[in-house]
Amino acid sequence: MRARIAAHVFAPENRKWWTLVAVTFGLFMIMLDNTVVNVALPSIQRDLKVDVSELEWVVNAYFLTFAVLMLTGGKLGDLLGRRLIFIVGLAIFTASSLACGLATSGDVLIAARAVQGVGAALMNPATLSIITAAFPPRQRGMAMGIWVGVSAMALALGPITGGLLAEHADWSWIFFINVPIGLVAMVVARLVVAETKDTSAEQRLDLPGLATSGTSLFALTYALIEANNKGWTSAEILALFALAAVSMAAFVMLELRQRVPMLDLSLFRNATFAGANATMLLVALAMFGVFFFVSLYVQNILGYSPVQAGAAFLPMTMCIVFIAPVAGKLSDHVGSRWLMGGGMTLVGCSLLLFSLLDQASSFWNLFPALLVGGAGMALAMTPTASAAMGSVPVDKAGVGSGVLNSMRQVGGSLGVAIMGAILGSYVSVPQFSPRFPGQFVEGFQASLHVAAGIAFAAAIVAVLTVRKYRHQETLVEAAA
Repeated sequence: MRARIAAHVFAPENRKWWTLVAVTFGLFMIMLDNTVVNVALPSIQRDLKVDVSELEWVVNAYFLTFAVLMLTGGKLGDLLGRRLIFIVGLAIFTASSLACGLATSGDVLIAARAVQGVGAALMNPATLSIITAAFPPRQRGMAMGIWVGVSAMALALGPITGGLLAEHADWSWIFFINVPIGLVAMVVARLVVAETKDTSAEQRLDLPGLATSGTSLFALTYALIEANNKGWTSAEILALFALAAVSMAAFVMLELRQRVPMLDLSLFRNATFAGANATMLLVALAMFGVFFFVSLYVQNILGYSPVQAGAAFLPMTMCIVFIAPVAGKLSDHVGSRWLMGGGMTLVGCSLLLFSLLDQASSFWNLFPALLVGGAGMALAMTPTASAAMGSVPVDKAGVGSGVLNSMRQVGGSLGVAIMGAILGSYVSVPQFSPRFPGQFVEGFQASLHVAAGIAFAAAIVAVLTVRKYRHQETLVEAAA
C-alpha cells in the first residue's frame, strides 16, 4: 500500500503538482509576514515597551533584507540548487519566526525580523524557478496563476490573522504559527521537489556583482523607506539615492565584463523579458501604495477596526484567487500580451473608482473598485510572471525570478513612498483635527489619480513590448 502511494506521488505527472504544493507552503508564509505584523503593532509596543521608531523597524527590517537579497537568492538557487536554497531559506525563516515569538525586547525582535527577511529572500525566487523547472511550458502559466492566487490570499489573510491572534491569543502567535507550517514544508520539499540548477556553463560566485547589486538595492530601499520622514531633499536621502545610482552603474559595468556574470544582461535584449519586468515594476508601483492607503482610509475615515479593514479586501482577494489560474491557463494558449494590457487597463479603472470615495462613502461604494481591481490584478500579474519566466532559459530561472521579484519589491517601496508624499502634501493638520478627514480624502484622491496614470502606462508598455514567446523546450518538443 505504502509503495503504491509513493509510486503515485512520484509519478512524473503527479510529482509536479506536489512540488507546487510544497513551494506554495513556503510562499504563503512569506506573503503572510508582509502584512500579518501590522495590526499587532500596538500589542507589541505595549508588551515590549518600544517607541514608535523601533516599531517602524519591526516592519522595515523584514522588508529591507527581503528586497535587498532577492537577486542574490535567485542566483544562489541557480548556482547551488533551487531545492537546496529553498529548504535553507525555509529553515532560516522558521527558526527566526520562533525567535520573533520568543523576543523579550525590541532590539531582539527587529534583529529576528531582519533574519526572517533573509530566509524569505532565499525562498521567494526559488519558488518561481522551481515551478518553471517542474512544469512544461504548456502548463506553466496555470501553475504560476496558482502561485499568484496563493500570494494574494496570504496578503489578504495577514491583517485578519494578525488581528484575531493579537485580540484573542497573544502577538507572539503571529510568528509561532509559521513554525509547524515551515517544518511540514521542509519535509514535503525534501520528498517531492527535484533538484535543479544552472548546468549551461561554468558556474562560480560573482562576489563583486553580489556586493554592488546588494549595495544599490539597500541604498535605494532604505532611502524610499525613510524619504517621507527625513525629507526627499535631505542630504542623507539624496546621498542614498546617489549611492544607489553609482552602485547600480558599477554593477552593470562589472556584469558586462565578467566571464561568468551574476546576471546575464543579455536577457534584457529580449523585449518580452524587459517589458514584463517593466510592467511588474509599474504594477507594484501603482498597487502597493493603494493597498496601504486604502487600509488607512477605511480605518481613519470610515472607522473600521483592523480586522474589519483586512476583511474589506476579501472581495478583491477572492477575484485574484479564482481568476489568476484561469488567466495563467489562457496565457499558455494565447500569450500574455493582451491579457497584461487588458488587466492593467482594468486596474487603472479600479483606481479611478477608488478615487471617487469620500468621507460619506460606505463599503458598497468600495465594493465595485475591489472587484474590478481584483480581476485586473489577476489578469495582469499571472501573465506578467509567465511572460518573464517563459522568456528566459530554465537554467537561468533563478536569476530571472530574482529580477522579477526585485522589480516587484522596489516598485512596491516606490509606490508607498510616492503616494505617501502626495498624500502628505495635502495633510497639514494632526489626525485628531476636525480638518484631517477632508485633507486626507483630498490627498488620497490625488494619489489615486497618479496611480491610475501609472497603471494605464503599464498597459501600454505591456502591449508594445511583450510578444508570445516560444521557449526552446517548446521548439524541441515540436520537432520531436
